[in-house]
Amino acid sequence: MAGHSQFKNIMHRKGRVDAVRSKLFGKLAREITVAAKLGMPDPAMNARLRAAIIAARAENVPKDNIERAIKKASGADAENYEEVRYEGYGPGGVALIVEAQTDNRNRTASDVRSAFTKSGGNLAETGAVAFLFDHVGIVAFDVSVADADTMLEAAIEAGADDVRSSEDGHEVTCALDSYAEVSKALEARFGEPRRTALVWKAHDTIDVDDETGEKLVRLVEVIEDQDDVQNVYVNFALSDALMAKLEG
Repeated sequence: MAGHSQFKNIMHRKGRVDAVRSKLFGKLAREITVAAKLGMPDPAMNARLRAAIIAARAENVPKDNIERAIKKASGADAENYEEVRYEGYGPGGVALIVEAQTDNRNRTASDVRSAFTKSGGNLAETGAVAFLFDHVGIVAFDVSVADADTMLEAAIEAGADDVRSSEDGHEVTCALDSYAEVSKALEARFGEPRRTALVWKAHDTIDVDDETGEKLVRLVEVIEDQDDVQNVYVNFALSDALMAKLEG
C-alpha cells in the first residue's frame, strides 16, 4: 500500500463511516480554508483549492459546507493554520510521512508522537524517510473517460511524467511545478477528475507479513484519527489475503 486512501476504504467497509464522517468533513473543510487562504479563493485559479473541493465532493460534503469553508478563509476570525510534516517508522521498519495542519504545533507534535508510540512506531526527525518518497502531483480519472493510449498521449502533451492505466482507472503523475498546468489541461479534455492532489509517492513498497501488516494498519488508523492530521503516506504493501480479511 503506497498511500492512505486504501486505509480509508478499509475503514469504510468495516462499517466505521458514521463514526468518522464528522471528523472527515472537518478535515476536508480545513484543507479548503487553508488552500483558499494561501492562494486565490477561485478554484479555477487555484489548483490546490480545486483539488480540495474535488476531494470534498468525493466524500459527499454538502455544497453549503464547501462554500462556508471558502468564505471562512477571508473572514477576520479565520484561524491561522501551520502546515507541518512528521516522519517516522512503523513495525517492520516501514516508513511513514504524516501531513498535519495545526494552530498549535506543540499539541499536534505531542498527539502524533503519542499515536506512533501507542501503536509500535517511532517518530523520527524531519527528513529521516522523505528520501524514500517523491513529492508529486497526481490526477486520477475513471477508466471510462479514455483508453490507455489516449490518456498517455494527453498526459505527455500536458507535461506529465508518468501514467498508470488499469481496470481501476488512470493515474497521471507530474512534477510539483507543473501540477497546476497538467491538472488544468487534463480536466479541460476529460472533465473533472475523480481525484487530484499533491502526494508523497513511495519509490518502492516493502512487503510485510500479515501480523506486521495488521499492526501497521492499526498504526495508520490511530495517526489518522488525530484531529490535526490530514494525510498519511506509507511504503508497504499488504497481502491480498490480509486485505480481504480487513475489508470483510
